[in-house]
Amino acid sequence: MDISRITPRLFISSWPQAGESVHLGELGIRLVISMTTREPLSEFCTEPLGWVHLRTIDSPVTPIPLQSLRRGVLASLPVLADGGGVLCHCREGRHRSVAMACCILIAQGCTAASAAALVKEHREAADPGAFWIAPRIRKFEQAWLGGWRDDAHVAAAVHEAECGCSGA
Repeated sequence: MDISRITPRLFISSWPQAGESVHLGELGIRLVISMTTREPLSEFCTEPLGWVHLRTIDSPVTPIPLQSLRRGVLASLPVLADGGGVLCHCREGRHRSVAMACCILIAQGCTAASAAALVKEHREAADPGAFWIAPRIRKFEQAWLGGWRDDAHVAAAVHEAECGCSGA
């Protein structure tokens, strides 16, 4: 399985294959965030795995919607706060899933730059600096710091979640 551990509970992978849901459970993954247009395999849509399908396209012409990134972050924070793992995936694990993982790290207190560096350090294929991905990560950071993090239903999860980078 093509999976990279970014922090103790945050993972990035390419499209999961049939039969791999058991391995995800062994890693403690409780939520899968899919950043593809493909429908998930049924085995990934059963307990104990949760599934968030954010239909996005990896294209400079069609930027990842900030609301999709926000939705993925809001779904992940309670899982992480409860000690569960989160897997972000796209087709190749290079761009969309990397953007989502960086946004989750930002919500946990990292800067966009430190989140991108951490992801790149732990996943060789990651390209958070792609010219159409890096601006989305930075825009999410601006929105998060500009008020999204202050949402009452998010505050407790952010406080409880652990970040894998220094925040510098």
